[in-house]
Amino acid sequence: MKKILIIGASGFIGNALYKELNSYFDTYGTYRTDNKLLEKNQKFFQYDMELEDISILLDNLKPTIIISTIRGNFNSQLDVHQRIINWIKVHKCKLVFVSSANVFDSFSNYPSYEYDKTLSDSVYGRFKIKIENALMRLPTNKYVIARVPMIFGATTPRVQELKTLHDLKAPIEVFPNVIINVTSIAKFTQQIHYIINRNKKGVFHLGSTDLIYHLDLIKEICDTLQLDDPIYKQVYDSNSDRYLAVLPKDNKLPKNLQITTQEVIDSVVVN
Repeated sequence: MKKILIIGASGFIGNALYKELNSYFDTYGTYRTDNKLLEKNQKFFQYDMELEDISILLDNLKPTIIISTIRGNFNSQLDVHQRIINWIKVHKCKLVFVSSANVFDSFSNYPSYEYDKTLSDSVYGRFKIKIENALMRLPTNKYVIARVPMIFGATTPRVQELKTLHDLKAPIEVFPNVIINVTSIAKFTQQIHYIINRNKKGVFHLGSTDLIYHLDLIKEICDTLQLDDPIYKQVYDSNSDRYLAVLPKDNKLPKNLQITTQEVIDSVVVN
């Protein structure tokens, strides 16, 4: 049976993955801040990347798959990932790294595919690229790079933020000429489950199969949430249309694991 360790399992994405995988695999997770509930759970380990060496936990637990959804200081994260990479080099283990569409945020004229060259203007994008590049030096069977666009869903931080801004009558930032794709938290966790179950390897783009303007997306989500008269602050960061979308070409998932923008919009309300 696969033994999975989710680094950052108390965060939103990590916790959603834990819930998806725990019934099927021997799944463990890390959390940073004191949490009485998690302390009692034998499957969770307290870990602070600023203070502790992840190698000790890996030596004790001996996972066969590590999923990284950790957040925090970028330099600390780079150090953690280098230690994980050094560990998986000499153990029978694979790293599933949750990356971002932002690794392509310098390219604006077209959507990006799995093996396109990465280039980023943002600190966040460049940080993700550093970890991706370190992973790509390994044999392909040692890693999965899962590039993810914006994630929506009824309980996601992005949807909660939209509701909060609306309640405060605060402006919601929208980018009228940015063309994106998106996903739902439910579909994302199913896709990772499939990738692990089928021993997939390499680079995956886990976004919707179609594209939408950021402004149109946020308007449709606000309509679906029945938020009356939201205030939009339109931000133009370029004069022409700009793409920030990750589409699959080489590593396509089965039809039932693909998602459309409309399905993502529908996912923001609890059925």
